[in-house]
Amino acid sequence: MAIADGHGFPLAVSIAGASPHEVTVVEPTLDAAFTSDAPQRLIGDRAYDSDALDERLQHERDVELIAPNRSNKSYPSQDGRPLRRYRRRWKIERPFAWLQNYRRIVVRYEFHPENFLGLVQLACVVILLKHL
Repeated sequence: MAIADGHGFPLAVSIAGASPHEVTVVEPTLDAAFTSDAPQRLIGDRAYDSDALDERLQHERDVELIAPNRSNKSYPSQDGRPLRRYRRRWKIERPFAWLQNYRRIVVRYEFHPENFLGLVQLACVVILLKHL
């Protein structure tokens, strides 16, 4: 999981296994941010549409969660105004595309998760240095 700013530069990365849901990994990723400032808004796909996560982020961290409603939701929790920002979600895909340039990360030669996370963080630092 990664968190990027408005230009697509990575601000935080974390790794997890395949089984935990994205909703459970959001807060540890926010805690692992490279910067001390918390983002004002968090834009995610339909998997992030969780009332509990939205409430925790809003009240504890003062972060607005923008995610389209799931199809099985009985009442819509977001109107169309914040969802206009969802159209720019392609900016979060940029760091993942930039990380694809590093074969060691794509193939994941590292067996231990802390070594792999270190390499992902190193690649993010290289991306930041290249583009800033």
